Amino acid sequence: MRIGVLPWLLALCLSSGVARAAGPQVFATIDRSGWPNALTSTAEFDTASRGEILMFGKALLASEALDEQALKQRLGVRQLDLKSVNQVRQRFWELLLNNYRLASRDCEGTPFCLPVRNLGELRQLVASFTGESKSTYGAWAEASTRFHQLYLNEQLRLAALFTVVSSEIQRMGPTERLGDELADREFLLTFDDGPSLRGGHTDQLIDVLRSKDLHSLFFVLGDSFQARLSQSSAGQMRQLYDGQCVGVHGWEHKSHASWSEWQHSVIHSANLANRTLADEYQPLFRPPYGQRRADSADFFKAQGLQLMLWNIDSQDWSKKVSAAAAAQRVQTLMLLWRRGIILFHDTHAKAAQAVPALLEANRHNGVRWLDCRTLR
Repeated sequence: MRIGVLPWLLALCLSSGVARAAGPQVFATIDRSGWPNALTSTAEFDTASRGEILMFGKALLASEALDEQALKQRLGVRQLDLKSVNQVRQRFWELLLNNYRLASRDCEGTPFCLPVRNLGELRQLVASFTGESKSTYGAWAEASTRFHQLYLNEQLRLAALFTVVSSEIQRMGPTERLGDELADREFLLTFDDGPSLRGGHTDQLIDVLRSKDLHSLFFVLGDSFQARLSQSSAGQMRQLYDGQCVGVHGWEHKSHASWSEWQHSVIHSANLANRTLADEYQPLFRPPYGQRRADSADFFKAQGLQLMLWNIDSQDWSKKVSAAAAAQRVQTLMLLWRRGIILFHDTHAKAAQAVPALLEANRHNGVRWLDCRTLR
């Protein structure tokens, strides 16, 4: 799959008091067919992980050579919070160092395996890394280079705008769950924006999850939940989500950072989900677009709610990202970050296709799919 040129001129839209998502219009995707081996063992997962870590590190290192004006132009922003960008860069380096060490245990004799004792040595390694030391990896190296340049731009754009448009790129407080707090190779599947009306994509996805014995987390919108409840019953809603977990995403998909009724949105949707699904409900809230207020921690604590964000975004909501592209994007980010909260949407058909592909690709390689019921 060819990756098109990314149009970085998407303007930040704040019309009608609603802050839109701050990301680009086209997202990084990758054709992983250039990687020569299946991820059928822990050793193969680690080799692929080292490769993606080094490629992302190379893009990250190159970005540090840009001055502020060049970075603005590259990210397509008029104003840039350089402190936020540098904080995110530093966090990325810390994660890369830790992940490279995890991926390099007992790797002697395998590709991309060089000892790294500290961050300085990692930076030296990525500076010289090409991924083409063996012709076997040439096609992958070309695709991976493009992917990580575009993916890094996505992340740095969010960082550049963070103080104006909050997002999942950084925590606003220590209690927010982002995904990097999970154990190595541990991943949680989450799905936003449902439920669909009866017989729709939510039903199809949950059937897939049950067939694979997966217990995943759904962040429901109150108005969609109420609409589904109105055409069925509380008992049927419990049957739909049986064995899964349900958190809330607000009453409607509207930024809670700029909406005067955001507290009512949270309380109303949480009460409805809890009242209907006593066994499946979990006191977790995911803000639409990841946008929330910096001063909201006391409110959520008083409501007994915890914020859950994500660190692996499939971008499956975009018409420009196919189910296969979403799966390969997620797979690449699983190798890069080695743990995380994965974001899909159950209002689209793609998740039901992408999830089985991910399960098949990660059999017997140490990946663990977190049971949402253990989050209680």
